[in-house]
Amino acid sequence: MSVASPPLQRPVRKSVVESRPIRNPDVTSAGMMTKRGWWLVALNFLLPGSAQVLAGSRKLGRFGLGATVFMWLLVVFAGLGALLWPSGTFSIASGAWLPAPLSLLRPIPLLIVQGLFIAYAVLWIVLTVDTLRLVRLVRVKTLSRIGIPALAIILVAASSTTAAYGAQVAGSTREALGAIFGSSAAVVPPSDGYYNILLLGADSGEGRDSMRFDSISVVSVNAETGATTITGIPRDLGHFPFAPGPMQDLYPDVHEGKSSATCGWGSGINQLRTEVEVCRDGNALYPDAVANGSEPGVEATKDAAEGLLGITIPYYVFIDMHGFAAMIDALGGVDIDVAQRLPKGGGPQYTGEPAEDWAIGWIEAGPQHMDGDTAQWYARSRYTTSDWDRMLRQRQLQEAILAQFTPETVLTRFQSVATAGTNLVQTDLPQGLLPTLVDLALKAKEQPVTTIELTPEAHQIVQDSPDVAYIQQLVDSTLHPPTPEPTE
Repeated sequence: MSVASPPLQRPVRKSVVESRPIRNPDVTSAGMMTKRGWWLVALNFLLPGSAQVLAGSRKLGRFGLGATVFMWLLVVFAGLGALLWPSGTFSIASGAWLPAPLSLLRPIPLLIVQGLFIAYAVLWIVLTVDTLRLVRLVRVKTLSRIGIPALAIILVAASSTTAAYGAQVAGSTREALGAIFGSSAAVVPPSDGYYNILLLGADSGEGRDSMRFDSISVVSVNAETGATTITGIPRDLGHFPFAPGPMQDLYPDVHEGKSSATCGWGSGINQLRTEVEVCRDGNALYPDAVANGSEPGVEATKDAAEGLLGITIPYYVFIDMHGFAAMIDALGGVDIDVAQRLPKGGGPQYTGEPAEDWAIGWIEAGPQHMDGDTAQWYARSRYTTSDWDRMLRQRQLQEAILAQFTPETVLTRFQSVATAGTNLVQTDLPQGLLPTLVDLALKAKEQPVTTIELTPEAHQIVQDSPDVAYIQQLVDSTLHPPTPEPTE
């Protein structure tokens, strides 16, 4: 006799509410709704879009997740590019890879990046508002009705502010590049293995028609190694030759001064701007200067530096001393070891007046952390020392500023650095050359800067009648030192 089998027991399935409490919660349980609310807000912050995928519109959630993954990939690839391929990354972001005829399109890559950051910040805010809708605040515990939205607001403020900052950095970079490096000229290849740039410093503002360059030097950057040599030219150095051009047509031998009741100038190199732009028709001498992002006085000074040093100098950078102070403040100051006590102020009112009577302050000897105003006076002060000493101090400041340009400093102070840079620099360097200079600048930071000071103290240079052949030989031997013969 067979025994009847017991009826089959079907497995008990959990209800949908029990198996999927995030999407289909038990709305009658305040504890579950509260826990669910905190989780949704946390997920919205950690992985925007995930709250919607789990508990709301899957279409909106997938879009949010896709945007999040895309932005993280953009940030990761940008960071890796900045570390492993800085020049290429800069070229892509700045549009410098575009040829000169398409230079008007160069701001577009950064404009796109700026737009993406803004759009993502807006999307994050939208996802947060939708997440709070999904939380159903009326179903959570009383205290959490305040805590959950407060946390959501704090988190979205932090996250969207970060995205907005990224947009601001992209916009500031785009504006600074456009304002400073406006020249769309083709890149000039290196001359004898070097990129040579005329570096000028002076005060702008009122009275600029008679402005003279207080600081004149030539920066030579080795096109392969980034090794940098700075040749300092005393501002009062006179009777120098010109490279072929309109000024050499006026002065076939050496530059001469001219005394005149209406408009005169001295023979010093810093008198050229006054001569060319005030006393002569500079636009007739250099008709293409302004269109190429330069000025007639700058071009005349280029020709003088070329004739004196025997090298080709296609570019210039003008540093405004007022902007110079703002840049140092933007970088957080510079560290300088001051050799001797120096006065601040415009100088004596009469010959022999003691510095204590006219000084508005003092820069004390010893290690100093200088703000922009102090550094500006440190670069200017000469009444108690000499022009040669001032040239050395200016070079010291240049090196201190370069040392301060670390990635950490620039990133943490980017906005102020970009603003100061816009007001600091005027140049005809084309944007197409910037990726190369970025790459060379990174190489240069690992090497000491070589300096050549064309002064009586350093190289017995007579200021009124310099030995041009000797100067050119000095520059050439420094830039192209003889290769040591291999030892057996």
